[in-house]
Amino acid sequence: MPVSFPPALVRSLDLLRCPVCRMPGLRPDRDRGALRCPARHAFDVARHGYAGLLTGARATSGDDAAMVRARERFLATGAYAPVRSAVARLAVASVTGEAAATVVDSGCGTGHYLAGVLDRLPGARGLGLDTSTRALRAAARAHVRAAAVSWDVFRPLPLADRVADLVLDVFAPRNPAEFHRVLRPAGRLVVVRPTGRHLAELRDRVPAMVAVDPVKERRLHRALDPFFEAVGTERVEYRASLDGAAARDLVLMTPGARPLDGGEPGNAGPLQGRVTVSVLATAYRARLTGDGSSI
Repeated sequence: MPVSFPPALVRSLDLLRCPVCRMPGLRPDRDRGALRCPARHAFDVARHGYAGLLTGARATSGDDAAMVRARERFLATGAYAPVRSAVARLAVASVTGEAAATVVDSGCGTGHYLAGVLDRLPGARGLGLDTSTRALRAAARAHVRAAAVSWDVFRPLPLADRVADLVLDVFAPRNPAEFHRVLRPAGRLVVVRPTGRHLAELRDRVPAMVAVDPVKERRLHRALDPFFEAVGTERVEYRASLDGAAARDLVLMTPGARPLDGGEPGNAGPLQGRVTVSVLATAYRARLTGDGSSI
């Protein structure tokens, strides 16, 4: 029986190119439930709605099922709602011609932030990229105008040149050269990352949680500077009150912070209380050459 593909994925096919031969023109093969390029390379579309473009021995699995469930539960509490709102504000301010905008979310996770942006851009479409098949199951249903594709951001993106009006990078790895390549000349990149104060109370109590690198901002600047220049930064900082379940989920959804010996993460005991949320959200534009075109 022919497979019915998610409409958002079908509408995003013009953005994609084959990750094997780099040819454009991926099309649905409804009999096989796959996408196929003109050279006949085929990529399965999962029954959960995302396209599996990521192949090869070096493919990483990303967040596992427990981390994704914890992330979904925590984000549903609204504790990070101010962060989501800041991302959406910067997105709206960054996009021109928003009626037909294309938003690419690199390292999209469950699609939480991409959905928030699409809610503020009623005519836009979104495409989320992530290595975690568990997260992509959620991302594929996060918004009616969002498609989801498995991919590793450290590889050349399976996207055509200059197809995106906005690239989101929220608490995710970055590939500046590829972000620059896929953005249109007037496009914007929005990067969200933690400050040294972020979740300080939890990090003091849970040794397994990864500390924020004190030179993170310098490293970010060095990586982005050849390709982008900042046009505006918003600092989002507030204290959130978390019950025990929300605090445990916040720890569990953080890479490296898993329960030890079957108990609380880090065996730290009860974790509820007030915690500092502190992030920087910056919009960047592509650097231009002397003739006014993007580099």
